Amino acid sequence: MTCFLSIEAFEAALAELRDPDAHAAADARVRQAELTKPAGSLGRLEDLAIFFAGWQGRARPRIARARAAIFAGNHGVTIHGVSAFPPSVTAQMVANFANGGAAINALSEAAGVELTVVALDLERPTADFTNAPAMAEAECLDALNRGAAVVEADLDLILLGEMGIGNSTAAAALCARSFAGGVTGWVGPGTGVDGHGVARKIEVIERALAFHGAAPRSAFETLRRVGGREIAAIAGAIVRARQLGVPVLLDGFICTSAIAPLAAENPAIVGHCIAGHCSAEPGHKRLLALLGLDPLLSLDMRLGEGSGAAVAANIVRSALAAHDRMATFAEAQVSASL
Repeated sequence: MTCFLSIEAFEAALAELRDPDAHAAADARVRQAELTKPAGSLGRLEDLAIFFAGWQGRARPRIARARAAIFAGNHGVTIHGVSAFPPSVTAQMVANFANGGAAINALSEAAGVELTVVALDLERPTADFTNAPAMAEAECLDALNRGAAVVEADLDLILLGEMGIGNSTAAAALCARSFAGGVTGWVGPGTGVDGHGVARKIEVIERALAFHGAAPRSAFETLRRVGGREIAAIAGAIVRARQLGVPVLLDGFICTSAIAPLAAENPAIVGHCIAGHCSAEPGHKRLLALLGLDPLLSLDMRLGEGSGAAVAANIVRSALAAHDRMATFAEAQVSASL
């Protein structure tokens, strides 16, 4: 199914965002006040329950069906030596996902989340974005739709993640183009490059931004010019999830970079998103602050592939379990004067 029939349809979807159900959220707040605990004593678990109530449209939200969608893509910019690994590793890791041997396989199973892996034309890397747009318009629109297609209306939660050698360079370029300021603060070691490698990434991104400097700064143009297929797919999934009212659990820096150009155009796009964790990649903390997203976890993770989001899904399940299964003061015959 094609969700965005044209660039204009995608832009309209980003401009016209669905709101959560305020009545369901209010009912969830009332229930929280009636549960057998001091008010606010479960901290952010209470906030999560209310958040999910609003997006699911029910005072007692649940996670009956959750999906982790991991998108993989290859990048022409790797020709400049911006990664510690060759592009062939992307396909090798996709095979590892298929064989059940990756971290996301174990972590999604532990979280009770179904796993979908979408490989996007791995044999055909994006163009080197230092001297051309990473994708043609049709390629970028196709990637957006490939991402949107994994979001189904009956999902209670979708986790997003990625795999792609060279994509921390694309992520930094997206952030630098989306927000004011220089390149340096967005660039980190990625797969583990040394100081010389970081400097090389900075120089490559600066050249790319200069090359595309006169181009429109719309979300679509930023994604297609300095992004990647897997990152555009994540952006498409985020917008489609908003259309369907499905809450999104974001992974690390590269995953979250997909929302940067969207938020630069319409900051309200973050309203249905939760940051699963803050990764060790230095740009992630800065990006989360700009987006106004407070991560659930900070575990020094920097693997990608949706791993941090999968760990955080267990926190979400705990929040909703407490909200749904605790007794009220009246049910437990406990004094409400705690």
